[in-house]
Amino acid sequence: MTFKNSEGNQIPNVTFKIVNDKGLNAVTTDELFKNKKVIVFSLPGAYTPTCSSTHLPRYNQLAKVFEKEGVDDIICMSVNDGFVMKAWGEAQEAANITLIADGNGEFTEGMGLLVDKSDIGFGKRSWRYSMLVNNGVVEKMFIEPDKPGDPFEVSDADTMLEYINSDAKKPEAISIITKPGCPYCKKAKELLTSKSLEFEELILGKDATSVSLLAMTGSEKVPQVFIAGKLIGGSDKLEEYFS
Repeated sequence: MTFKNSEGNQIPNVTFKIVNDKGLNAVTTDELFKNKKVIVFSLPGAYTPTCSSTHLPRYNQLAKVFEKEGVDDIICMSVNDGFVMKAWGEAQEAANITLIADGNGEFTEGMGLLVDKSDIGFGKRSWRYSMLVNNGVVEKMFIEPDKPGDPFEVSDADTMLEYINSDAKKPEAISIITKPGCPYCKKAKELLTSKSLEFEELILGKDATSVSLLAMTGSEKVPQVFIAGKLIGGSDKLEEYFS
């Protein structure tokens, strides 16, 4: 199957149904794209493995980098209903992404990328792709190759960033293990925030156990900070790292 590449063409004119604090509401493609530079990445379904583990999280992580490159919004689109997309976005803590439900598949069909996934019980869904849209016109598309299953090779956030600016600086992955009421944990988080660095916080008793803390760091003390796969240590070690 040859998928349609819409570079240079206007996107379909569609009204979506989204869910927000006011309930079910309509939003048009004009509202989303007019006079804006927007990244769209579309995927087969909310809560599915690749979508949840890699596709959405990486776009969310690189959102501020894209913003520095002049991108006004990043839209994640799927042929799901608005309630599912809202719940998925909250579960993923994807505050940097606008999740849009193409519930009837109108936009996806207009893009020529609506596919039949009835063999796995999904019905009609979107083929996985990403695109850069300027004022409603498609500038660049990355469409996954026609292979069995759910290929994920070119529609990722890093490929899109490479296209927009291959010299853009990517943020390092930072995690910090903390526990409630710990003043040193508070100090370490404030230091990371003062450096405008985003980080993932893992809270003992909720996201991690004392056993996993000991196994990963060789210590039972918190905080423990990891930067780009390297154990930095506690708040004092973090200060040394930045100095």
